[in-house]
Amino acid sequence: MGQGDAPERTRRALAAAFDPVFYRTVYDDIGRTGSDPLRHYAGTGWREGRDPAPWFSNTGYLERYPEAAGEDPFLHYLQVGWRKGYEPSGSAHRSRFLERAGARQKANGISWPPVPVDADLPAGLTRQAARELAAEAFDPVFYLSSWPDVAEAGVDPLEHFLEAGWREGRDPSPDFCSAEYLEANPDLAATGVNPFLHWLAVGQAEGRSKQFELGYRGRIVTGLTPLADRMEAADRAALAIPTGLSRDLAPLLAEGRRRDLHVTFSHDDAFRSVGGLQLCIQTESAGLARRGVDHLHFFPPVPWPTLRPEGHRAPIGVTWNGRTLGHFSVPDVSAALSARKGRGRVTFAIHSLLGHEAGETLDLLSAAGARRGLFWVHDFTGLCAGYHLMRDNMLDCGAPPAGSAACGICVFGPARHLHLSSHHRLFEALDLTLVGPSQAALDVWNAAPDAPFVRDQRVHPHARLAPTGRRAGGDPDAPLVVAFIGIPTPYKGWPVFEELAGRFRQDPRYRFVRLSSVVLPGAPAEHIPVSVSAEAPDAMRKALESAGVDVAILWSLGRETFSFAAYEAAAAGAAILTGPDSGNVAAFTRAGGHGLVLPDEATLFAQFESGAVRHLSRASRRPEICEIAYSGMSVDLLEALS
Repeated sequence: MGQGDAPERTRRALAAAFDPVFYRTVYDDIGRTGSDPLRHYAGTGWREGRDPAPWFSNTGYLERYPEAAGEDPFLHYLQVGWRKGYEPSGSAHRSRFLERAGARQKANGISWPPVPVDADLPAGLTRQAARELAAEAFDPVFYLSSWPDVAEAGVDPLEHFLEAGWREGRDPSPDFCSAEYLEANPDLAATGVNPFLHWLAVGQAEGRSKQFELGYRGRIVTGLTPLADRMEAADRAALAIPTGLSRDLAPLLAEGRRRDLHVTFSHDDAFRSVGGLQLCIQTESAGLARRGVDHLHFFPPVPWPTLRPEGHRAPIGVTWNGRTLGHFSVPDVSAALSARKGRGRVTFAIHSLLGHEAGETLDLLSAAGARRGLFWVHDFTGLCAGYHLMRDNMLDCGAPPAGSAACGICVFGPARHLHLSSHHRLFEALDLTLVGPSQAALDVWNAAPDAPFVRDQRVHPHARLAPTGRRAGGDPDAPLVVAFIGIPTPYKGWPVFEELAGRFRQDPRYRFVRLSSVVLPGAPAEHIPVSVSAEAPDAMRKALESAGVDVAILWSLGRETFSFAAYEAAAAGAAILTGPDSGNVAAFTRAGGHGLVLPDEATLFAQFESGAVRHLSRASRRPEICEIAYSGMSVDLLEALS
């Protein structure tokens, strides 16, 4: 790709945080040729291992977060990583840059290089005038709470923002995003002007938009990476994974072992990751241990966006009774399984096949002597690579017929045949029971015209509410506590909550909190750290009750098949606000009277604007507090497989 060929949308996304002065200073060839630093970086620089700013090392980021392999690490951080709490490391060129640029060193340890005189100012604005203008709209409390390193250093937050912060992608207030402003006004991206100052001095008067016109759904689309590129990156990363020795599979072959065996498949190492599906497998494993059944778990060592196509070889991750043994070739694992065949009954459960190849899955099960098992509908991977059934990760699609016009314009369309044909092959070769954690999940599967037909189906919820007889109370005059639960992703409705909290965070009627294990700098809500695991499955429910949460915003954009968050919220006495496309969240909320299913986002915001939402406070409703009784997952269904 030539220097001038970088996609414009990528250039705009990078512009707010990229440091052209750093790039020209440490890479002499760029300075000599006069190339546009940002255009060069976006086109070829990141592929050559060049760093975009003194505070960001591409190599360091890839070492910490290999999921970004095959794409620009800096862009991955700006669009995905920072929301997950990923932490970048400084560039190896940072010291040389500071020496060359003659950096000013503050007594407290924070330093930044000088920029060309007034290069970041809108035309006609002096440095003093810029500071006075920015001071009126700058939010120092937001800035210091968003960036603890600045707070700890004790520097003037406004000065830090004007001289360094805006170049590092730090926003000045909850209602202004530099990246969005540059994305909405691409003519500014290459000028080097401070976006915040431009908006205050020029942009407002010119009627420029502060945000991307299509809103957060538009940002989802512009941030999509072609599926073929993601598959290629996963393929390369998988081939680089070293394969363990067959002798390391010895636990599978322990002499004298006559115990039953249960085999599971999922998209990652369920014992090292956090999430609802991972909790299901951990719970299943604990139940198997109590029964004296061995648990063998298979997972792809590299995350894949799709099933792995036939012929694309890769090792497979192996976990034995909760302990990860390593990554091995499929033939070696199959040989180990064949050697122990006949020592006990073998059952299996397929939780997700992302990253797995259908033929290899059948080979492994055949080697283990297993044909009858469970297929869980945790999501809709069996119907499409877009396992949330959302066109371009943006709008609900309802799984139209394969080859339809809708599939033709969707980023997941090219992999639809792979997913459908692979799952049809599995259902034809195996005796599978289709298990949905809700009726809503099975209804979607059965309505899809291309879904494999499964005669044996059953609903087995992951949990149920167990009333305690206690009722929640509260102060009717206190601010309504409004919460977002879990990982802040667009699919879970984080952009909606973020806008809601940003708009009303200064309103004394409300207090916004976010309960998650993920640190998210700049989020417009108080962070309450919570981590749910098989050892502490009720951690979220307890935290919600302790925080006195009145309302949980569960604005999922796609069809949830279950939602632990909905059960946790209801059990803790919080009312749920959700939309019509949220699948089982909406079904659970309606069926149990646990809150409101609103028709659209405009109605949600109107509830807060008018204050009508306050009737959902704990003091007004006096909801009953419940415990959550978790199912044993597949363990509850093993007898049905005998």
